[in-house]
Amino acid sequence: MRKLAKEMAAGAGLAIAALALLSGVDFSFFLLPLSMLALGALVLQGRGSLSPRFNVNAVGTGDNSSIPKVTFDDIGGQEMAKREFLEALAFLKESERTSRLGIRPLKGVLLTGPPGTGKTLMAKAAANYTGSVFLAASGSEFVQMYAGVGANRVRQLFRQARALAEREGKSSAIIFIDEIDVLGAKRGKNASHMEYDQTLNELLTQIDGIRSDHPVQVLVVGATNRKDLLDPALLRPGRFDRIVQVDLPDKTGRLRILEIHASNKPLSHEVDLELVAAETQGFSGAHLESLLNEAAISALREGRESISQFDLREAIEKVMLGEKSNRSLQQEELERVACHEVGHAMISEHVRPGSVASITITARNQALGYIRQNPKDDQYLYTKEQLLDSIKVFAAGAVTEELIFGQRSTGAAGDIEQATELAKRMVYAGLSHLGIVSAELPKSDLHAAIVEIIKEQEESVQTFLAGKIDIIRAAAARLLEEESLSGEAFRHLIASWERSEAISS
Repeated sequence: MRKLAKEMAAGAGLAIAALALLSGVDFSFFLLPLSMLALGALVLQGRGSLSPRFNVNAVGTGDNSSIPKVTFDDIGGQEMAKREFLEALAFLKESERTSRLGIRPLKGVLLTGPPGTGKTLMAKAAANYTGSVFLAASGSEFVQMYAGVGANRVRQLFRQARALAEREGKSSAIIFIDEIDVLGAKRGKNASHMEYDQTLNELLTQIDGIRSDHPVQVLVVGATNRKDLLDPALLRPGRFDRIVQVDLPDKTGRLRILEIHASNKPLSHEVDLELVAAETQGFSGAHLESLLNEAAISALREGRESISQFDLREAIEKVMLGEKSNRSLQQEELERVACHEVGHAMISEHVRPGSVASITITARNQALGYIRQNPKDDQYLYTKEQLLDSIKVFAAGAVTEELIFGQRSTGAAGDIEQATELAKRMVYAGLSHLGIVSAELPKSDLHAAIVEIIKEQEESVQTFLAGKIDIIRAAAARLLEEESLSGEAFRHLIASWERSEAISS
């Protein structure tokens, strides 16, 4: 009725204005003040394009929620994070029992970790697990150019959570704020105006819970990739009481994630998901989901009814390096790229037998060719010898070009960059001839130490590869014919060449 009355009043006003204009009444004097009043009303009401009305991204109501029915069983590779998060949620789910023990309810849980590791999924699972009302918003939605808008939106979000919980007969609500580092960044860094600080101050006030006697318990779950950007006041006990680290999954976790996402996909009998898990070190859950999706697309493209190991291998390379490029190289460039990649593979097999997963000269993204290594196990600590071996692998491509073609090319620029980073890591870890150094190490000393480390490894690689020129040429010729070689085919080629060399000698 109120809306109808407004529409009737607006129509009557327009009719009167039209009649006045026909009668010759001049309205020009009133245009400017009326325009300013209308603009102010739009801004204050949040209906103008400059300040759109704040809408919560997703609203759920526990068991009857519109959010996906995600459970913690659907989240793989995060057993420690899930255990810690579930412990925090137990205070919300069993509030009566915890209050008898004198336990203060947790007010906030911060999920922090790399992108794609499942932080949003865990928040959705928490709402279903506790049967709570679930509201979600992004940190960027709170802050705009108008003073007071962000703080008002924070208040509105908490009011909406409590009102929705009461309407649904729930005793708890979960507010999920994604990318909370936008909203909760350290105060005092935005000197132009205080809108950012005012918004954060309101969030701190709401989490503290001035209305502590309210029957609805609100738990704020924040997610961020940059915990270091958050204001210390936000992280203190009593606000975000728990900080849950959601890391990249290990091999066991990756296998579990692959099994979850493969449950609705037809896999060929030869598919080995454990091998895929071993070859995808550093992949997040989002990467693994994309990998299986790309493998299914590959099978569809080839007209197959099931996903093969070949599809999975192609998907790994696509997720890692991007789509195949349509760049057409000259024959001389192709030969150089083939020898370059075979050089990498030769040293990789020399320092760690069985490490090459595949070699290809098919260009993807900015890479004209590449080798994909197969990590034996997840590793978090590296010795000096292991780092030097990795530098040798990076240096091998350029050294091979120099041995066969007489000079190097710009194709080794990426290898040099990665070798330099490893050498720098060695210096600051105290694994160079400088011993233990401080962060204030002069750049000239750092540069000299890096150059020395890489030069020594290049000399070692050159000595080894100088006696392997024939097999490098043979493997490069095979690679030019087939464009791609599996690690098994490459190792078989080396073994055949070594047997023939032994017989001839």
